[in-house]
Amino acid sequence: MFLFSIDLMSDSFKHLSKEAIESILKAASNPFIGLFIGLLITALIQSSSTSTTLIVAAVASGSINLVDAVPMIMGANIGTTITSTIISLSYIGNREQFRKALSAAVVHDFFNILVVMILFPLELKYEFLSSMADKISSTLIGIDATEAIHQAPFKLIDFSPITSLYTSIIDIAIINLLFSFLLLFASIKILSRIISKLLIGESEEKLQKYIFNNTGMSFLWGTFVTSIIQSSSISTSLVIPFVATDKISLRKITPFIIGANVGTTITAFIAVFFKSYELVSIAIVHLTFNIIGVMIFLPFPWLREVLTKMAEKFSALASNYRFTVIIYILMIFFIIPFCLIYFTKGFESL
Repeated sequence: MFLFSIDLMSDSFKHLSKEAIESILKAASNPFIGLFIGLLITALIQSSSTSTTLIVAAVASGSINLVDAVPMIMGANIGTTITSTIISLSYIGNREQFRKALSAAVVHDFFNILVVMILFPLELKYEFLSSMADKISSTLIGIDATEAIHQAPFKLIDFSPITSLYTSIIDIAIINLLFSFLLLFASIKILSRIISKLLIGESEEKLQKYIFNNTGMSFLWGTFVTSIIQSSSISTSLVIPFVATDKISLRKITPFIIGANVGTTITAFIAVFFKSYELVSIAIVHLTFNIIGVMIFLPFPWLREVLTKMAEKFSALASNYRFTVIIYILMIFFIIPFCLIYFTKGFESL
């Protein structure tokens, strides 16, 4: 179901009207708009796995190119953190538990925001991530980038006959695009629920004891759990109750959250496993972004301490003035992205 939804989505993008495709290209070609489109879409659907796969499908259809997709991937990494922040609101009735739950949630926010602040200017100036992905993809596939664009994608599992049959029955691109999106979202949600139940279940006490033993173990478990669940939003949300109830400290769950960012990249690789050069490239961008974030923060305890201190100070403020959390969510995930997209497009039209 997952791979079929990707194939249908890619086909739907190709058959959208010329005007719609040109509009998407025009918007995404501005890196600032691309960044906030990725953030806003992911915040709305609360799944970076889904939004990343949407970007993958758009690249597959040729609607956007690799360079334009990179800022959208960065934005998606920020947008996905909204889920855990919203979940922390369930503790708002207890001031102390709310403070601790929110600190665990916003560690994820601040980690992704800081990594974007470091890498976005490098991508803007030097095409840092896109050029790196280009070289790695060319090496892995063994063909030149200019040749890859003109080569048909190799597929071990070919869903095109099924897709063709479906589109012969319903040949309205926008409806097929919406259906493929719903199918993709449903497949990720179903898998996430099944796996999370299997992982948590009756073994909650064992997980608390062994997962957060040390920095390396916590990081690896974060990567592993998220790669199976295919949602960093869910895996990071799972640890919030542990912090809120004082079972695990904020500093011990921080490496787990950093690992969750790496684990979520497996979704993009599943989507591109039987596809083309362009799709492998965008998956590598997603992975490289998160690996660099790990290399910046994980080896250095003092940098992780910066993250936790930021989270603790913000959560302390929010526990005293709880309306600030609502303002934070609305401003970071919705109002600022929407305004910047709107005003940037308005400025370009002048």
